[in-house]
Amino acid sequence: MTTARTPGHGPLSGVRVVELAGIGPGPFAAMLLADLGADVVRVDRPGGPGLAIDPAYDVTNRNKRSVVVDLKAPDGPEQVLGLAARADILVEGYRPGVAERLGVGPGPCHARNPRLVYGRMTGWGQDGPLAQRAGHDIAYIAPTGTLGMIGRPDEPPAVPANLLGDYAGGSLYLVVGVLAALHHARASGTGQVVDAAIVDGTAHLSTMIHGMLAAGGWQDRRGANLLDGGCPYYGTYETADGRYMAVGALEPQFYTEFLTLLGVGDQDAARKDVTRWGELREEVAARFKSRTRDEWTAVFDGTDACVAPVLSLREAPHHPHLAARATFTDHGGITQPAPAPRFSATPTSVRTGPARPGADTADVARDWDVPGLYPALRNPQ
Repeated sequence: MTTARTPGHGPLSGVRVVELAGIGPGPFAAMLLADLGADVVRVDRPGGPGLAIDPAYDVTNRNKRSVVVDLKAPDGPEQVLGLAARADILVEGYRPGVAERLGVGPGPCHARNPRLVYGRMTGWGQDGPLAQRAGHDIAYIAPTGTLGMIGRPDEPPAVPANLLGDYAGGSLYLVVGVLAALHHARASGTGQVVDAAIVDGTAHLSTMIHGMLAAGGWQDRRGANLLDGGCPYYGTYETADGRYMAVGALEPQFYTEFLTLLGVGDQDAARKDVTRWGELREEVAARFKSRTRDEWTAVFDGTDACVAPVLSLREAPHHPHLAARATFTDHGGITQPAPAPRFSATPTSVRTGPARPGADTADVARDWDVPGLYPALRNPQ
């Protein structure tokens, strides 16, 4: 294991990560590694990345440290290679070939550090006819079939923010990949390149659905299936106050309890009778419209009917269960999700707020023994 003076704790304490600054899935993946205890050094560019929010509020940069390096300056690549030589993992999210042109691609990095895991985060992947094309989450998930699954059948596909592509199909697969490659590197002494493409990860998320499709248990259209809103006891319903309740009463015993508490009778047979789903949906919708969201929440509280209120982002931290588990935390005046998952022996936490660009250059230069990062350390008095 690389010896490092990491500023935190967690199962990845002692792991060093270099993050070449970008937007979206790369920073989130690096945040997850940092949340797990890795010493993540974010290499910011002068002027910052595009689409960036105020650094003080960019909580995807929590638990990290930042240095500023101009990769287009004569000494820029050498500074990054100095970090790579002492790192376990490097994460970059450039278009294919850009890191190579900047002099910090896998070749020179592995020449300095053969054990390095070099993680590459892109939308289209490192090869293929669209590899050089620009894009964002929605364009990446569209060709995979997953975007077309989401929404009502008589409306355009619903946009799942950037959660499905950027973060689920992108960041999480990158993290799984680099940690698997790190395990291999420690066993074999050899690093490798991890090609994490949002199109690959997002398609992979739909594996079960493809199995159901092949078995004839899934229709290849929106709003016609058990898990896509087509089923009247798996979906959302508006309440009297214009809010919503979510229902997921799939199993027979949960379905029966749901109908009983909702006050809908004589619909047990409709559970498997698709021809009665329209009638059931109308009756369920009418019942939910008769009370407010909070009233229905009280009705279903403590039951196995599999019904929950649909909360907003600001409401979520106050949900009794999430509050009891401290699913959200406050740090530096910002309410944010706490690190996940949880560990019994190596607990994690939000240790520091968002890293300010360049604020940690001197500390990183000393801790990682890369004096070329900081002028005062290059020429000590």
